[in-house]
Amino acid sequence: MSPLTTTTIIDEKIPSRLNLVSGFIAAVVRKLENLKLAEEVVFDLKLCLHEALVNAVKHGNKHHEHLTVHVLIKADHHQLLMEVTDQGEGFDAAAIPNPTADENIMASHGRGIHLIKSMMDKVTFLNDGRTVRMLKVFKGGS
Repeated sequence: MSPLTTTTIIDEKIPSRLNLVSGFIAAVVRKLENLKLAEEVVFDLKLCLHEALVNAVKHGNKHHEHLTVHVLIKADHHQLLMEVTDQGEGFDAAAIPNPTADENIMASHGRGIHLIKSMMDKVTFLNDGRTVRMLKVFKGGS
């Protein structure tokens, strides 16, 4: 029989304002402190959540402050699951150009999704691209 696992759930909506993103992420990290996540996991969480939130505000909700971004996070000692959902029109994630391709290497945008995919174990786009689901599995969870 395995010991009980503490799961922390964060389920919040924030207005589409870029100036709220950093404070929201800091609050998320504080709420997850009880899990004693490794420093590199916290770094990945902060960076990927930042990229997903900025994309949701800028590209999804197009800075419309009356629209919200829904964030659902479920974390325990084995994994971290984050979902960020905007109220925009969605997009085709497969149509996003590879930012490491020669023709895109100097582009000033387009690296966020690539970064998220490289840092998370699994990334899925749902809801016609309005939701990004990011999963990080902890190696040898405590």
